[in-house]
Amino acid sequence: MVYLDYSATTPVNEEVLDTYVKVCKDYIGNPNSLHTLGVDAKKLIDASTKQIADILGVKTSEVVYTSGSSEANNTAIKGICSRYSNRGKHIITTELEHSSVIAPLNYLTSLGYEVDFVKLDENGLVDLDDLASILRKDTILVSIASVNSEVGVKQDIEKISKVIHENSRAFFHSDVTQSIGKEKIDFSCLDLASISCQKFYGMKGIGALIKKENIQITPLIHGGKSTTIFRSGTPATPLIASFAKALRLAYQDFSSKYQKVLDNRNYLVEKLKNEDVFINSNSYCIPHIINISLKDIKSEVMLHALESNDIFISTQTACSVGDVSKAVYTITHDKKRASSSIRISISYLTTKEEINIFIDALRNNIEKLSFRSSL
Repeated sequence: MVYLDYSATTPVNEEVLDTYVKVCKDYIGNPNSLHTLGVDAKKLIDASTKQIADILGVKTSEVVYTSGSSEANNTAIKGICSRYSNRGKHIITTELEHSSVIAPLNYLTSLGYEVDFVKLDENGLVDLDDLASILRKDTILVSIASVNSEVGVKQDIEKISKVIHENSRAFFHSDVTQSIGKEKIDFSCLDLASISCQKFYGMKGIGALIKKENIQITPLIHGGKSTTIFRSGTPATPLIASFAKALRLAYQDFSSKYQKVLDNRNYLVEKLKNEDVFINSNSYCIPHIINISLKDIKSEVMLHALESNDIFISTQTACSVGDVSKAVYTITHDKKRASSSIRISISYLTTKEEINIFIDALRNNIEKLSFRSSL
């Protein structure tokens, strides 16, 4: 098997899985209980939260556990807009956002909120002048992902943050799901940030909203004691402990892991230049994501052709709907390329042998499928 879909989800690190299993067995108490088993579970959660906060450079009180990034995005967007609606009902975002950002924004428009999309340049980067010009006194929130999940465009969140905070009272939220474990992030420039553990070799079903201490939000889930007042429900001790372990391992030997990904990316791109494809990812994209478009072959057709060779890639993000990549269309303005794009997402675990297998299979399938379409 050749797995090239790491941006959709990563395999669980064995050490992380061991931590999860051990905590499941050894810490059976409800962390809200007053007896010894409950107290021990709460101590483990507190220690895990401190480790997460220290790695990210935030306060422990700023870590709000969620089931993943989709819940974190919804909590941030709806929570801010509900709590601070007296400030205004204007929101700014981009055309490159994940569906778990766009969907709650669409919901909020039905409640009278107004959403503007900031302009992007030819590389998919936020036009900072346009951002400054569309910020208003009633702008309540700006939500811009640090890295687009389909093409891999990396935004300059520090510069974006400066424009927002110098020109408005708006809060800045970023979905940093595709950055965690791959890039180093300065959380001090963000008011809110969404994270999912499954993107850095952790367990599925656990994530976090990083929220600055002085910011209040209306929770999505009410009732039941938890680690914070911003997300009710019994804390999942094994998931939280494994979250801390996965995050620590993700940033261990960070430079060497990143260099390996970069080397693999350069190797893959050189190979792709010899194939009959368009490369959509540019120099402003993280090396972990390489998006390409095929000529006269639909994305899904190629996905299943590669799957028959035991090679796994994506057409769009796993949560996308429709058969046209909005991100590719936004950057290329070419509907044909957007409907024939595939995403290859690699890892420090990826080998050059796997890349060669992929390239050979891609070439063979392009020849086979192009021949069929010509009949």
